[in-house]
Amino acid sequence: MKSIYYKLGSMLLALGALSPAAHAVNDLPGGPAVRQLNLHAAATRIAVEQAWLHWFMLITCSVIFVLVFGVMFYSIWKHRKSVGHKAANFHESVTVEVIWTIVPFLIVIGMALPATKVLVASKDTSNADLTIKATGYQWKWGYDYLKGEGEGVSFLSTLDTTHREMSNNGAKGDMPDDYLLKVDNPLVVPVNKKVRVITTANDVIHAWGVPAFGVKQDAIPGFVRDAWFRSEKVGDFYGQCYELCGKEHAYMPIHVKVLSAEDYSKWVDGEHKKMAALQDDPAKVWTLDDIQKRGEKVYASNCAACHQPNGKGAGPILPLDGSPIVNDPDKTKQIHVVLNGRGAMPSWKALSDTDLAAVISFTKNNWSNKTGQLVQPAEVLAQRGK
Repeated sequence: MKSIYYKLGSMLLALGALSPAAHAVNDLPGGPAVRQLNLHAAATRIAVEQAWLHWFMLITCSVIFVLVFGVMFYSIWKHRKSVGHKAANFHESVTVEVIWTIVPFLIVIGMALPATKVLVASKDTSNADLTIKATGYQWKWGYDYLKGEGEGVSFLSTLDTTHREMSNNGAKGDMPDDYLLKVDNPLVVPVNKKVRVITTANDVIHAWGVPAFGVKQDAIPGFVRDAWFRSEKVGDFYGQCYELCGKEHAYMPIHVKVLSAEDYSKWVDGEHKKMAALQDDPAKVWTLDDIQKRGEKVYASNCAACHQPNGKGAGPILPLDGSPIVNDPDKTKQIHVVLNGRGAMPSWKALSDTDLAAVISFTKNNWSNKTGQLVQPAEVLAQRGK
C-alpha cells in the first residue's frame, strides 16, 4: 500500500512540475497580490480608515455572533428536557425588553459614528489641488486635466496592445505581473495633493476606482459624479472598471502613477510640449501616403483591439476588411459611424479631426480595401455635430 501511495505522489509531483500553473506569479505593488485575502495596502488616509472600519465591523459582528449563538446553544444543551428540565412559563419581562432594545441600539450607534465620519470625509471634494475629469468609453478611459497644475492636458488611456494579444492567444506561458492592467497612458498625479476626479461616461455606465486609494465612483452617461484621493505614497496603483460595461469589460484597466512634485512638474511640461507638437491645423491638406502612416498608428492604439490588426473583426465586431461602408464612395458614411458610433462601437469624437481622417483613410486603403480614397481633416470637421 505504501508503494502505491509513493508512486501516486511521484506522479502528482511530476505533473505539477509540468503544469502551466507552476509558472511563478508575483505580487503587483499597488495592485493585486498572490492569494490576497485582505484589502489592498492603503496609500491614502481614507483607505487606512476604511481598512480599520472593515476589521472593526468584522470583529464586532464576530463577537456578537459568538456570544449570541454561544448563549443560545449553551441554554439548549444545559436545559434540555432529556435531563429533566422543564420549560419556564412566563409572559413578559420588562428588564429583558429594555436590555435587548438598549444594547443593540448602543452597538449600532458605536458602529455608525466612525463609519459616518469616514463616509462624510470621502465625499468632501472641496479645496482640491487638482481636478481631473475621467470619462468612460467602451472600453477605455479619457482623462482631461481641468484645474490645477497640468490644466489643459488631455489623453486616452487604453489597455496595452501586447497584453490584449496575450489574452487573444489564450494567455499561454509566463504572464507579466501587471497582466491586463498595463495601459499606454497612465493617469499621472502628484503625491500629497488632493485630486478631485469628476466621472462621467460616453456610452454606458462605467465605474472608476482604485482600491489602494479607497475610491470608487460610478461614471454615468449624462451625469457628473465626483470623488477624491490624496496619495501619501509615490508609485504605481491599479484598478479596473467596476461596472459590467460590455463584452470588453475585462480590458478596461486603470493605472495611476503618483510622482513627486518635482517629477510631476516635469511630466506636465513634457505633456504640454507634446500637445503643442501634435497640434494640427484641420485645414492642412495631407497626401495619402503621409496620412496612412499616421492612420496606422491610430488604428493600432484604438481600433485593433476589437477589429483585430488584420481588420477581420471577431464575433459581433464587424470586419473592416471588405466592409461595404469602408468601400463606399460616399466617405461621409464612414465618417458618421466613427464620429457617432454604431451598435457596439462607441463614438470616437474624443480623437482629433486629423486622427479620425487618418484612421479612416488607413482603413479605406489597407488589407483588401484599395479604394484610393483620401479623407482630409476638414471633411471630418465639417461632419461633427451632424
